[in-house]
Amino acid sequence: MAEVNEARSAKYRASLPQLDGNLFLTDGGIETTLIFHDGLDLPYFAAFDLMNKREGRDALRRYFTRHAGIARDNGVGFIFESPTWRASADWGSKLGYSEAAIAQVNKDSVTFLAALRDEMETAAAPMVISGCVGPRGDGYDPGDMMTAMEAEAYHRKQIAAFAGSEADMVTAITMTYVDEAVGLTRAAKAEGMPVAISFTVETDGRLPSGQSLREAIKAVDTATDAGPAYFMINCAHPTHFESSVKAGEAWVKRIKGLRANASRLSHAELDEAEELDDGNPSELGQQYRSLRGLLTQVTVLGGCCGTDHRHIEAICHACSSEQAA
Repeated sequence: MAEVNEARSAKYRASLPQLDGNLFLTDGGIETTLIFHDGLDLPYFAAFDLMNKREGRDALRRYFTRHAGIARDNGVGFIFESPTWRASADWGSKLGYSEAAIAQVNKDSVTFLAALRDEMETAAAPMVISGCVGPRGDGYDPGDMMTAMEAEAYHRKQIAAFAGSEADMVTAITMTYVDEAVGLTRAAKAEGMPVAISFTVETDGRLPSGQSLREAIKAVDTATDAGPAYFMINCAHPTHFESSVKAGEAWVKRIKGLRANASRLSHAELDEAEELDDGNPSELGQQYRSLRGLLTQVTVLGGCCGTDHRHIEAICHACSSEQAA
């Protein structure tokens, strides 16, 4: 388990700097990078399990410092997203973790990232720590849907662990339906944590549940009194959702982050693929630039399946030059 230092207070929880309009990067597809590029075994895509071994922590250190280094070297902000997408009760139990052990690994992941921030943050590159929360089910398929009340109870334990750490916020990645996002948002509010909700969409721009992004974002805001700090889109190629996010509408202005896939394949095709489709980093960077030309409020840029530091660097260069222009 990671070395745990004396607890310190969260640095940016009371005022998230990415809301000020400046560019922030985050990382790429951590699980696909660790599996396909680093050759690591991640049962259930559970990157958090690497925290238990020194070689695993070394791999995470290389991964995060490479990505944060791109932000630092280019003078833009960075969001450390903890490797805890699977570190909730159901997924943890599949790997033999007790409830207490799951809570501890969530806290330790944040402590690990806080030490990296101490090393890498500069005045020109502020670095936020986000506690990553994943869906109770699969990231592509909503499966057995919870009520909002059930989702709040399920996710609150993980969020409470982040609330007791140096995490500045919580980000819910690959949300597939509204009720889970609503429950998770309520849990974060109850724990005093800013939260970003990131929806995944299919090739038609709709959530796996069939709802449109417009319907989903408006429903979450209505049910939680605009609880999320902002919304994001992840685990989809830009061509899958670009026609769904026309500039100007109020709900679209709530989207402040993108974590797109490198691949144009559907989720079903990605599930069946035996080789990694890492797309074209330069092309992806230009697609982000085009999207930001329309969606000027989007400030948080990262990647999802198939992306790595090459894609993040291409996105950074394309969008930094656009911002400078």
